[in-house]
Amino acid sequence: MLGNFQQSQLRIEIEAPTDAIRDSLLHPVQLEKWLLGQRFAPGMPEELLPGFQFTTWTGPVSIHHQVEVVKSNCLRLLLSGGIDGFHEWYWGEGWVQSRLEGVSLLPLNLGQTLSLLSLRQFLATQGR
Repeated sequence: MLGNFQQSQLRIEIEAPTDAIRDSLLHPVQLEKWLLGQRFAPGMPEELLPGFQFTTWTGPVSIHHQVEVVKSNCLRLLLSGGIDGFHEWYWGEGWVQSRLEGVSLLPLNLGQTLSLLSLRQFLATQGR
């Protein structure tokens, strides 16, 4: 894999209940609404479950995801392709945290920051 090893961990406050945050992260129909710049392969399930694999594209770069862990307050994805590493999400009442580590040519911290801000905006509009 070409690129640099990168790691980033961000936590933000979000004015949303735990269930709304969980649904936004675990339901692909919701993910597609706020995850900017990524296209999902067809055939996504209603909810992400351990063992499920899918591919997204950021422009021409494909990223393969394997769902490793799904719990009431966390999601862990193993990544390969455009990013070789993992992405963990943790959440609770009014907050979400994202930890991303991997080797990539993509600017992971920038993408992670934009994703969290997009999630915050999406949940703010859902609560109105």
